[in-house]
Amino acid sequence: MSSAVLFQIQSFLIMCTLYVGVYLRKKRKVHIMVQSVAIIWDILLILQIELTRGAIVKASKAVTNEMMLNIHVSIAVSTVILYLLMIYTGRKLIKGDQSIRPRHKALGWTTLVMRTLTFITSFWAVTL
Repeated sequence: MSSAVLFQIQSFLIMCTLYVGVYLRKKRKVHIMVQSVAIIWDILLILQIELTRGAIVKASKAVTNEMMLNIHVSIAVSTVILYLLMIYTGRKLIKGDQSIRPRHKALGWTTLVMRTLTFITSFWAVTL
């Protein structure tokens, strides 16, 4: 089995884990644990891809890359930035700041959409 297939399987499982975490959002402790696992796993997947493919060097050649690869990289980087914002707003919620809840919810749905788009565009990025 190629590394690309293993990465795609992991990516799918991470995405599924995020969806399960959203489904369990009313069970706060479980939600936090599931989403934390998904975020950490996703960042580890990025590191795996970098170590096996030199993805950062490839992505840094944006001028010569195919447009689909640039789109995929942009969405993936946006997803990581959104993860950081989710962690920040989530920690505020844990500490009792309920005023941040609407922002956390909006960021959460945006993050889920962006992670799904990362998964979808990864099929094109893998072939490039």
